[in-house]
Amino acid sequence: MLANLSAMVSHGFKSSKQDFTFGPWKVTAAKTHIMKSKDIERLAEEMSMPSLPEMLFGDNVLRIQHTDGYGIEFNAVDALKRVNNMQDSVKVACAQEWQESRADSEHSKEVVKRYDWTYTTDYRGTFIGDDLQIRVTETSERIDMEKLKAREQIMFFDDVLLFEDELHDHGVSMISVKIRVMPTSFFLLLRFFLRVDGVLIRINDTRLYHEAGQNYMLREFSTRESKISELQNVPAMLYTDPNEISQHLSVKLTECEKLELPVTDAQPEVTEETP
Repeated sequence: MLANLSAMVSHGFKSSKQDFTFGPWKVTAAKTHIMKSKDIERLAEEMSMPSLPEMLFGDNVLRIQHTDGYGIEFNAVDALKRVNNMQDSVKVACAQEWQESRADSEHSKEVVKRYDWTYTTDYRGTFIGDDLQIRVTETSERIDMEKLKAREQIMFFDDVLLFEDELHDHGVSMISVKIRVMPTSFFLLLRFFLRVDGVLIRINDTRLYHEAGQNYMLREFSTRESKISELQNVPAMLYTDPNEISQHLSVKLTECEKLELPVTDAQPEVTEETP
């Protein structure tokens, strides 16, 4: 088990890259500055979207990779690819005003296109590995959240922001991913949080859990959403706190998956003593 931390300062922005190795896994958490405007314009054109989030961290990534090469990572570009670029997902009075405010930007077309201006994404991660791939199957097995509440040494933790937008001062849309590594397991939470003031609050969560000695990970995806009119009995101060407000939102969707890890001849058998 080893950890190393390196920090780099470039163009006035403090960038950081952390690598943490435990057993056959390596976690990489890279954080750097917001994408340059010319890169954002090019990306928006590729995605056929008239606008992208104000704060887009295109080079930020959280990656979990096995020594055999396969793994899963979380990045902003792939998260945006899961946004519906054909229609609005939220109809509000401010939507047209907001889109028109962006129409003057260089990469926008003469006609403002309809698209999901809230940047809602159901992104659940990107599999990596050329030769070996993780196999996804449905499962009834659930992540034991009570077990995760037990006090256990946290050997590594990081929180990586992928993108954020204030929706022209009408709320917030953001997605971030955090991970914690314990001696016997790791747990990851990818959270998309949307608040459209006076309209609704939506949270898409992806939880990923792996226990040492198991030949699979568990991934749970959930969508929670409520209209503001349905939250009249909830203190407004909680609207800006995803952790607090999530407990008051209605569950719209839950999907549980088993991510089965590839087995290779060269892969040593995992024993209970493996950290």
